[in-house]
Formats: sequence, C-alpha cells, structure tokens
Amino acid sequence: MNVSIIAIGDELLIGQVIDTNSGDIAIRLNPMGWRVNDVQVIADNAADITRAIDRAFELSDVVITTGGLGPTKDDITKETLCRYFGGELIENADVLENVKHVIEKRGLKMNELTERQAYVPTSCEVIQNRVGTAPIMWFEHDGKVLVAMPGVPFETREMLDRAVLPRLFKRFPVDGHIEHRNVMVTGYSESLLAMTIADWENSLPAYLHLAYLPNAGIVRLRIDGQHPDKALLMSEINYHHSQLVKMLGPEHVLSDKDIPLEEILLQLLIDKHYTIATAESCTGGNIAHLITSIPGSSEAFKGSVVAYSNDVKHNVLGVSEESLNEFGAVSRQVVEQMAEGVCRALGTDCAIATSGIAGPTGGSDEKPVGTVWIAIKTPSRVFSFSHRFPGNRQRVIFRASMASMIMAVEEIRQN
Repeated sequence: MNVSIIAIGDELLIGQVIDTNSGDIAIRLNPMGWRVNDVQVIADNAADITRAIDRAFELSDVVITTGGLGPTKDDITKETLCRYFGGELIENADVLENVKHVIEKRGLKMNELTERQAYVPTSCEVIQNRVGTAPIMWFEHDGKVLVAMPGVPFETREMLDRAVLPRLFKRFPVDGHIEHRNVMVTGYSESLLAMTIADWENSLPAYLHLAYLPNAGIVRLRIDGQHPDKALLMSEINYHHSQLVKMLGPEHVLSDKDIPLEEILLQLLIDKHYTIATAESCTGGNIAHLITSIPGSSEAFKGSVVAYSNDVKHNVLGVSEESLNEFGAVSRQVVEQMAEGVCRALGTDCAIATSGIAGPTGGSDEKPVGTVWIAIKTPSRVFSFSHRFPGNRQRVIFRASMASMIMAVEEIRQN
C-alpha cells in the first residue's frame, strides 16, 4: 500500500518548526508493509493544499495530512478540504462535547475560538481527537482515503496508534505475512559493514530485504520480509538473522531489538543487578537525560553530577588538584577520577564520566575542539579512552553521549 503525506504550515517552510510528523507516520507504517512514497511540505494556502492533494491521490491510495486544523484564521485546511470534497461546515455536537472535555481536563475555559473547532465538513467522518481539540477527519474519494490530522506531534502520534492506523489497516488489509528482525551493530562504519556482509546480503531470498540505518557509532540493520507462508517466512528470517549475528561476532552486536541505546544499557544493568551514575562535564547531563527518558530507569540509575567547573570536579567528585593542574580537566587522569568519585558519592557499581571540549571555542593544538575523554567504571576496573568527534557543539555532545553508552555496554558485558 502506497501512502502520501502532506505536512501543512507556514512555520514548517521557514524552519521555525521541524516536521517530525512525517517521520512518526512513516515509522509506524513501514512495519506493516506500507510504503510512504511521497512527502510534501506546503504553506497554509488553499491553492497549495488543493494541488498537493491532487498530486497525492495520483500517487497513493491513502493520503495523510497534518496541520492547519487550529481555530485561528491562518489555519485553513478544514475549509479547503470542505471545498475539495464537498458538503458544508456544520457544528458537530459530539465534537463539541469532546472539545469541552479536553479543555476541562487541561484546566482551561472554552472560548469562541475553541468552540469553532466543533465545525466539520459534512463530507467527512469524524474520528474524535481524545488528546486535543482539533477533530480528525476521514474523507473517501473514488475508493481512496484522506485522513486529516492535527499538527501537534503528540496528538498525531497518540491518535495514529489509538484510532487512525487500526482503521486504515482494516480498510486496506495487507496480503501475506510481514516480519522484521533487527541487529544493532557497533565497531563498523556503514561502508565497511556493507562490504563485510556483501555475500550474505546477496544470498537473501527475493522476499527478504536488508535496510541500513546508521547513527553515531551504531548501524541498525533491519531485515524485512513478506510472504504468504508465515512458517516459511519465520524460518528463513530467523536463519538469516542468526547467520548475520554469527558473522559479525557477538562483541559487535549490541542488541537484536529495535530499541534505543540507553534502553540497551539499562536492560544490561538490570540483568546484572548493577547500578550506575554519571559524572558529566562536556555532555552537561545529556547522558543522564537519555537514560532517565526510559521508563523504569530508576531500577538501575541513581543520579548524576554535572561537574562543569573544576571546583565541582575537586570538591564534589574528589578529583585531585594536582591532576587538574598537571594534566588539565580534559585528560585520562581527571576523567577516571570523576568516574570513581561519582561511584563513591552516589554508591553505585558503575559509572560513566565525560570531560572534553565541545566548542566552538576552547580548543588548542594539543586538544582541539571535539576532544573528549570518556571513562567507564565497573566493579572490576576503570577504563578510559580519548575520542575526537567532528561537528558543531550539539553534534559533539550527542556523539560523546552515544560513545559513552556504547563503551559502558561493552565494559559491563565483560563483568
């Protein structure tokens, strides 16, 4: 099944807001064997919206729009859809009741603009938006479907999963069975990985496909399969998955699940009954933020010390003044003492420590911008390594955070 996405909003075209909805939609459709073959980002303009819908229907049986459903004058998607599909805008009592409920839950009061959200085209079928005030509208046109969704990312994600996708999958059932297996790989660049597994990849049957999804320090390999015979498909995908893992070696496979790196680290800690803390300088608490974004992280994560100044490194983490003066804050000696110090301070089995130069200033010939020392403390030892990450400040922080968690997984596995 082919799907077209139309993201509507002037703010998207000027870069004030980033379109994340298209990615959220695609990542939910792909596992079901649906293909997003077109994404358009357009302005809040009736002519542009009409042209985009015409193009989308030429390419796809299903069109999903996001944005332009608010109550203000610049949001014209609802009126444009009414003209496109026919009918008239009328107040829908069920939508009004839902809007009142959502407003009351937020501790707000109804006003004239929010009441206008209850007006919907008579040519659509309404799907109540249980987490927002903009109703979701389902239109049918010559056997094809257009679903108009709100632009607020949280609302789009929630209502896709709750109501929209189940209905679409029922309306357009997929032929055959679909399966996916993942391998999270580290220690390979994307190109080296492709060369290493070229013979294996070429041997895959026609109904299996391999996708490469690189990230900082990680390449996620996803094996997709679709076949009428479910037993055959499961047997083949499991066989080729096991061959791939064996070929790469267990030391290079972080997980066979499609989960974030921080969740891989947490699950490993929980399995080993270890606790962890972070001592962060250049990453500024980002590693702690990533770990605590996972539900249940308190089972293994105790806390963090953001030791940005040398005073905090010395007074809180116990880094010696001699090491700071002789080797500098960005050094093996200091980062290892930071890891040991946060373990003592917070009473954990393991620790991650970072100290580096995120830039854009502060670098030197000896320690250029992007230099980051990372230390990992486990019950058996302290291990540290110096990295040099390219990119701007945000990129250095992100890559250092990812590299820290990869190092932690590798070290903790050995205990």
